[in-house]
Amino acid sequence: MEHLTQNLAKSTRRLRYAQVKAFYNFIIDRCSLNMKNPCNTPLLSKSFKAPKQPPHKILDRETVDEMIYDTKRQRDRLLLELQAKCGLRIGELLKIRVSDVCDRTITLREPKSGKELEMAYMPENVSKKLSEYIKEKAFAGDERIFPICYSTARSLIRKLGKKLNVHVSPHDLRRYSATCASRNGIPLEIVSKVILRHRDLKTTQVYLGKISDSEAIRWMDILHGK
Repeated sequence: MEHLTQNLAKSTRRLRYAQVKAFYNFIIDRCSLNMKNPCNTPLLSKSFKAPKQPPHKILDRETVDEMIYDTKRQRDRLLLELQAKCGLRIGELLKIRVSDVCDRTITLREPKSGKELEMAYMPENVSKKLSEYIKEKAFAGDERIFPICYSTARSLIRKLGKKLNVHVSPHDLRRYSATCASRNGIPLEIVSKVILRHRDLKTTQVYLGKISDSEAIRWMDILHGK
């Protein structure tokens, strides 16, 4: 592994290691083999260890609400709300067609998970706004509701954040939706399986912001009284 990847970039070397490791895990699991993954040796794990990522800054509710409030265009406001309140990935959001929307659910076709379909859910007020927008624009059933590309959507969200002197990416809004739900007492399983649609709870935990001392104390008071 070291020899084959020695001339590649560090990120590419880690990717190749992860792919080989995943392949061995698949074979061991599928064939029920009584063996350890050879990629789990301390030497390889250390050699291809990913650098520690700095913690993501989680947007606060006031900032997100102000971004939505200050957005005058209905299409752009819906983009923000569907990410911040429903946890949609921007790539999934831009693929949605009129026929995918039914009352308070959105059918996501070819989602990132690899499944054929997934369901996303909307609060009533967002569902109502989306239905009104579709009617106003008179979209046909097979038309995309947000016919823009990823780079346009990313640029739009960054500009809206810049007005508030905040650096915001589309994924920050999805991350906010998870943290907001968690902070409001929604069980981690619901945050993971319903809002973010992750296979593994560990992936969801990476999304959640760190809890400050003041917030930890507040939760203790909620649980057990002052």
